[in-house]
Amino acid sequence: MRADAERSRRRILDAACEVFLERGPDAPLDAVVRRAGVGPGTLYRRFPDRTALVRALVTDLLARLAEAAGQARAAEPDPFRALRRFAHAAADLRMGAAIVVLLERLVVDADLVAVRSRAVDEVEALLRAAQDAGQLRADVGMGDLVLLCVRVSRPLPGGLAALDADGTLVHRHLDLALAGLRPGAGDGAGGAEPLSFEQLIAAAGRPGEPSPTGVAE
Repeated sequence: MRADAERSRRRILDAACEVFLERGPDAPLDAVVRRAGVGPGTLYRRFPDRTALVRALVTDLLARLAEAAGQARAAEPDPFRALRRFAHAAADLRMGAAIVVLLERLVVDADLVAVRSRAVDEVEALLRAAQDAGQLRADVGMGDLVLLCVRVSRPLPGGLAALDADGTLVHRHLDLALAGLRPGAGDGAGGAEPLSFEQLIAAAGRPGEPSPTGVAE
């Protein structure tokens, strides 16, 4: 893909992530066009309909999630610092929150499961390394980490959004939450079992395996 075409595609995907997160997956595509600063024809040449755009966006976000986890592990020899680095990178991209919103509209097939599995494997490797080093509570599961990032990175409603226009509060609140994941922090989780990623997917109504009919279950 030519450099200018890739830049245009990147603008569209970034704009779609913001618009869908703020207004839901049924937001007008005209809003994506305006946010991206491109013409309607540019969007529809690359993504002929909403389904194609949502699918491309989810695939892109999952790939960037896996990349961020791999980069964190390579850059930080300390397991908990690596986990923290990843969590902040994910918050900057609003990946966790956006994916939860977008999966409401997406058929999960074999190709998407493969991309998702790579991202899950990368993040779980960070989590396990921190737990093996005694730096992360044993009652923290992959599902817990994902939902924590989703809750922290969701946009604030209404006028409250102005409080975090530059994203500072997201990162402050994320650090406060991560501190609670250290061994001995707080009073525990009330005896609750760790929430796995599989439980998270099941609760969202999306099974771990693709539907044999190609229809979202």
